[in-house]
Amino acid sequence: MLADQLDYIIGVDPHRDSHSLAVVQIVSGAVVFESTIEANSDGYAQALKLADAHGCGRRAFAVEGTGSFGAGLTRFLTGRGEWVLEVGRLRRERRSGGKTDALDAVRAARSALTARASPGAMAAAARAVTTTEPPTD
Repeated sequence: MLADQLDYIIGVDPHRDSHSLAVVQIVSGAVVFESTIEANSDGYAQALKLADAHGCGRRAFAVEGTGSFGAGLTRFLTGRGEWVLEVGRLRRERRSGGKTDALDAVRAARSALTARASPGAMAAAARAVTTTEPPTD
């Protein structure tokens, strides 16, 4: 099970100019840290530094749209040996105040661990995005 292989999952809601990140601790489900980075190489490096500072240990990045606005970040992360999972487009709340980029980043992280993201589907997505194996300790 994916949750047994990780300590943290970093959810990413990517956009053209910026990406929202949320570091979620697996055991408690608590959001440890949230931030927004620029969608460029400096921002990608900052994302990795933030992950090192707030999500050290076994981790994966759950990126919504690895083939679109999340493609640059995905290439950057996989090029540095990070485990990246693709998260399908999330269902958005339509009520006022029900959607924020920070909340979408948290939802991306948590959706990678839910029944909607079956272990087989997540393993297939991981192979499609990166050839690195999940971290082992």
